[in-house]
Amino acid sequence: MSAKLPVAGQRLVVRATMRLIAADKRSVLALIGLNSLAALAGLGAPWLLGRVIDTVAAGGGAAAVDRLALAVLGCAVAQILISRLALALGYRFGERTSARIRETFLRRALDLPASVIERIPAGDVAARGTTDVDAVAGTLRDLLPRILIGLVEMLFVLAAVLLLSPLLGLLGVLGLTGIWFVTRWYLKRARDAYLREGDANSWLAEELAATTSGARTVEAFGLADRRLAAGNAAIDETRRTRLVTLALRSVFLPGVEASYAIPLVLVLLAGGLLYLDDRISLGTLSAALLYLRQLVNPLDTLLLRIEQLQAASASFARIEGLAAAPAPAAYAPDPPRDDRIEVRGVRFAYDRGRDVLHDVDLTVRPGERLAVVGLSGAGKSTLGRLIAGVDRPTAGSVTVGGVPIADLPPELLREQVVLVTQELHVFRETVRDNLMVPAPDDELRRALATVGADWADDLDRDLGEHPLDGAQAQQLALARVLLAGPHTVILDEATALLDPTAARDAERALAAVLHGRTVIAIAHRLQTAHDADRVAVMHDGRIIELGTHDELLDADGSYAALWRSWHRADQMR
Repeated sequence: MSAKLPVAGQRLVVRATMRLIAADKRSVLALIGLNSLAALAGLGAPWLLGRVIDTVAAGGGAAAVDRLALAVLGCAVAQILISRLALALGYRFGERTSARIRETFLRRALDLPASVIERIPAGDVAARGTTDVDAVAGTLRDLLPRILIGLVEMLFVLAAVLLLSPLLGLLGVLGLTGIWFVTRWYLKRARDAYLREGDANSWLAEELAATTSGARTVEAFGLADRRLAAGNAAIDETRRTRLVTLALRSVFLPGVEASYAIPLVLVLLAGGLLYLDDRISLGTLSAALLYLRQLVNPLDTLLLRIEQLQAASASFARIEGLAAAPAPAAYAPDPPRDDRIEVRGVRFAYDRGRDVLHDVDLTVRPGERLAVVGLSGAGKSTLGRLIAGVDRPTAGSVTVGGVPIADLPPELLREQVVLVTQELHVFRETVRDNLMVPAPDDELRRALATVGADWADDLDRDLGEHPLDGAQAQQLALARVLLAGPHTVILDEATALLDPTAARDAERALAAVLHGRTVIAIAHRLQTAHDADRVAVMHDGRIIELGTHDELLDADGSYAALWRSWHRADQMR
C-alpha cells in the first residue's frame, strides 16, 4: 500500500526559512545594508529634479541647474553600482542557501525509515527532490535578491513622500490599499492551489515512472491501454490544477496594474489644489509624483513576482514535509545481550488497514535454520520484515537479545539481522562503493571470492558503465551480507528470479555466506523446508504449525498437505 509524504504547515515553513537566514546572517545583514544604501541613492534623483523645477520657476541660472543635474547623475550612478553589488551578493547567498536545501532534503530522504520509503510513491519523492527543489533554488537565486531590493526601496520611497508632504504621502498610501485587497484575495487561494498543482505533478511523475519501469510487463500482459488511460488521467489533473493557478493570476495581475494609477491620480488632484492654493511648490508636487511613480518598480518586483513566490512557498512546504515524516525510533541504549530472537504477541497492519499478522509467537534459536512456509498472502514476508527491523509491530514485540529490533541504529542492526530479497539495487558507482563497507581491499576481494564473484577483480570497475546481470547482482548483495557479518540472515526467495544455472551458482554462494549463522528462509520451494531444522507454517497471518519436517508430516496437517501437493507438482516437472 502506498502512502503520501506530508506537507509542512506555514509555521514550519516560516521556521525553516528563519533557519536558512540565520545560517548566513552576515550575508543577509550585508544585503540589507547595501540595499538601504542603494535605496537612499535612488531617493536623491526625484528630490533633486523637484529642486530643478523650483529653481527654473524662480528664475535660477543654468549653472545652478547644471549642478543639480550632475547631482542627479551621481545619484543614479551610485544606485546602479551599489545595486549591482547587492545583487551579486544576493546571488551568492541564494546559491549557498539552495545548496543547504538540497543537502537537507537528501539527508532527510536517506534518513527515512525503510518502512516509510518503500510505501510512498517514488514519483512523489522524485518530484520533491527535483521540481520542487529547483523551484525554491531558482527563487532564492533569481527572485529573493530582487525582492529584498524592491522591499527596501519601497519603504524608503514611502518614507520620502511622507517627509516631503505628509498630506500627499497619506493620500499615496491610501491609494495603495486597493493593491492590498487584491493581494489578500489572491494569497488566500494561491497556496492551496499551488499545493494541488504540486500533488498533480507528483502523480504524473509516479505514473510515468511506473509505466516506463514496467514497460516489459505492460507489453507482456497487454496493459498499454490501461496505462495510457492512467497517464492521461494524471495529465488531465495536472492541466486542471495548472488552469486554476492561471485563473488566479488572470485576476490578480490586472488588478495590481489597475491599482498603480490610483495613488498617482489622488496625489495629482490633491497636489494640484494645494499648488493653486500656494501651499506647496511645483517642485514638491513633481517630486511627490516622481516618488510614487518610482514605487511601480519595487511593487512590480514584489507583486508581479508573488506568483513565483507562492509556487516556491508551496514547493518549500513539500520539501519541508520530509521533516514531518515518521522519524526513526530512538536508538537502544544497550546492545543485545545475545543472538536469540523472540516474537511475542505480534500484530501488524499496513497503514492502519486490517491486521495481516495476528498474535504471532516465535522463538528463533541462535544457529538454527528455520523455514517459514505457507500460501501466498499468509504473512511470511511481513514477518520477515518485522524480524529484520524494517517494520515495527502494531502490537507485541520483536526482540534480539532482549532489545526491540526496530529500535536498533542502522549500523548495529546490520550486525544483527540482514534481509536478502529478490529486489537488489546496484548503484552507479564502483564495485568498492557498492559493497558499502569501509574495509581494506583485501577483505573486499575475499568476500567477493567467497560468493564466487570472479568478475569483480577490478574494485574500481564502474557498474554504471558496466551493468551487472541478475546473478552478478545477487553475488554482490551476498558479498555485502558477508562483509556486514550479521548473526542472522533472512532469505525471502532471494534466488527465485534467477534462471536455474544462475540460481544454482547463487545457492552455492549462499551456502558460503550462511555457514555458522542463524537462517530464516521464507520459502515457496519446500525442499528448503525439508533441509531446515524447524518449519513454521503460516496461514492468514498466524503460525498454525511449528516443528521439524518429519514431525509435521506425521501430524498430517497443513504442512503435510502442502508437501504432498508440492511433491506431486515437482515430479510432474
